[in-house]
Amino acid sequence: MNKYLRLNNYISKCGICSRRKADSLIKLGFIKVNGKIINTLGYKVLLNNDIIKYNNKIINIKKKIYLLINKPKNCITTLKDNKNRNNIMNYIPYIYKKYGIYPIGRLDKNTTGILLLTNDGKLSKKLTHPKYKIKKTYNLILNKNLKFNDYLKIKKGFFLKEGKIQIEYLNINKKNKKNITLTIKLGWNKIVHRIFKKIGYKIVYLDRINFAGIKKPNIKTGKYIVLSKKKIDFIKKINKL
Repeated sequence: MNKYLRLNNYISKCGICSRRKADSLIKLGFIKVNGKIINTLGYKVLLNNDIIKYNNKIINIKKKIYLLINKPKNCITTLKDNKNRNNIMNYIPYIYKKYGIYPIGRLDKNTTGILLLTNDGKLSKKLTHPKYKIKKTYNLILNKNLKFNDYLKIKKGFFLKEGKIQIEYLNINKKNKKNITLTIKLGWNKIVHRIFKKIGYKIVYLDRINFAGIKKPNIKTGKYIVLSKKKIDFIKKINKL
């Protein structure tokens, strides 16, 4: 059965721009279908048959890729680096890189744990937008035992430059009070380090074990798994994306 798609939707799925901006490109005459300029909004193209060009270059719908990697220590998560440092993309094979995947958010150089990489711009935007209050859970080790009074300070919340911190979950390991589990929704820069620095502690180990409802898989450091559409749909559902 032939499948048709509105031209603006096709352009959006190619990763060029939003559907609204695609309408503008169509009206301005930047889009050709089978060699003919299309100015009509609502025009439908036949998938796997019609040839669509933007600025005289053929465009194709990108396959959505979702990878979950167990990020190693001493590894940066920016795509470009002039200092030739170890980069998260060094752990990803070209078969996935060619789809233009990138990390959702960032983990500090020395922070380990789960990191999601994708070329799904819509999902990426939502998972990093403060509006959706995405939960992140960390295991961490402090340079000294966490005092009960300081535990209460964190639970109650205090102010940093962006505003008041709010903690979703905070637990002290009974056998070793340096070991802490923390869940937050805040996405502020280096927020976990700054919470403990504010009350006189230093984090010596930080590992993210849950992101947006995705638990850290049982894979070695530097290894990754491919997430299924079913898993992505689950993430969208529980986070109301």
